Amino acid sequence: MEAPPQQSNPRPPYSLPKLALLAFLAMLAFAGNSILCRLALSSESIDPASFTTLRLASGATLLALLVSKKSNHPSNNGSWRSALTLLAYSATFSFAYVDLHAGVGALLQFTFVQATMIGYGLMRGEKLSILQSLGIMAAITGVTLLLLPGLQNTPPLIPSTLMAGAGISWGLYSIFGRSSKKPIQDTAGNFLKTLPIAILISLIYWPDFHLTLYGFTLAVASGAIASGLGYALWYTILPHLKTTTAATLQLSVPAIATLVGATFLLEPLDSRTIIATITILGGIWIYLSRPSKDRA
Repeated sequence: MEAPPQQSNPRPPYSLPKLALLAFLAMLAFAGNSILCRLALSSESIDPASFTTLRLASGATLLALLVSKKSNHPSNNGSWRSALTLLAYSATFSFAYVDLHAGVGALLQFTFVQATMIGYGLMRGEKLSILQSLGIMAAITGVTLLLLPGLQNTPPLIPSTLMAGAGISWGLYSIFGRSSKKPIQDTAGNFLKTLPIAILISLIYWPDFHLTLYGFTLAVASGAIASGLGYALWYTILPHLKTTTAATLQLSVPAIATLVGATFLLEPLDSRTIIATITILGGIWIYLSRPSKDRA
């Protein structure tokens, strides 16, 4: 997700309750991507390549409509490097959810999003405090606990690796978008640029093609509503949030996905997953709790 540059706005147009409600709806949309994808693939209503293509196509269509009054040629916006990372995220995300539970997938994804962005900061010369180092160590411990082989309900290695790739790609996509002056228009352009390669991937996986009306509906809902509208809503409120507030809010996504997955998809929720979730999110929260003067 590409984040627009932070702007100073001492008098936001939203009241605090409205801002909180809009932020909560955006987080529901992000978690919704995990739920909708897992629901579609676990029911074998659609293959992962087709889900990826339909998700990107429906998101591109809705975003193009949103920016049509501001740009006659939405495909001219955005960049190829952002489009490629968006495609890499979407494809690995879909293929990972063939065998991953919704909550575990979201937890892995957002852990590697944070790891990518933190690593980028370190490469640019940012320094870690002792508290930040402890937070990173806690998050690594949580991931290790979650993926430790030999334990009951350990997530499979290949899907977990794919979801790690999705998180890294999403993190890079966010980094590339920090210089965007028109985030919604650029995002529409990025979505449109992904389509030729996404269609090619679907053709490569044509022998595995299968699609039902149910799977089609879930893919379009993921692309148009959870991705398209969710991103547009997030970009609307993001200028009125501190950077660390925005980052911390996203930590709620794995928790929401885990709760919804356990409730509606009847996915198992054992003590190890709960402990790993608390450890990972707690570690990232500690990292983000650095003094204000150090915040990006």
